[in-house]
Amino acid sequence: MPTMFFLNLPVKDLGKATAFYEGLGYAKNPQFSDDNASSIVISDEIVVMLLAEPFFKTFTSKEIADTSTSTEALLGLSAETREAVDTIVDKALATGGSAGNATQDHGFMYSRSFQDPDGHIWEIIWMDQSQVQG
Repeated sequence: MPTMFFLNLPVKDLGKATAFYEGLGYAKNPQFSDDNASSIVISDEIVVMLLAEPFFKTFTSKEIADTSTSTEALLGLSAETREAVDTIVDKALATGGSAGNATQDHGFMYSRSFQDPDGHIWEIIWMDQSQVQG
């Protein structure tokens, strides 16, 4: 079994957050979704768990970050092409997301970002693998 990554995000409005991620083209897995959570499948190895804030609070004793005034993390996701970066970010902006950080274009690497409706910042990144030295 490959290593999987589960990203748990607190959301204020589960329905709105779920619709946003489905609008990006990702599927909700109903087997792991209910009134408290939506399981959003990004890939076979990456799942975003959208958790209603009261439910999220049952997993931590810390305060939930106020994403309107602070950054909790920068979430990076790769794309296969520069055009795919633009497609994903443009969908995010058209589906209720907002602008994130400034576009970065270094020739061999290109990234744009957006904020989801709850202020979580996603960086979508393409890199020319022929330029990456191992």
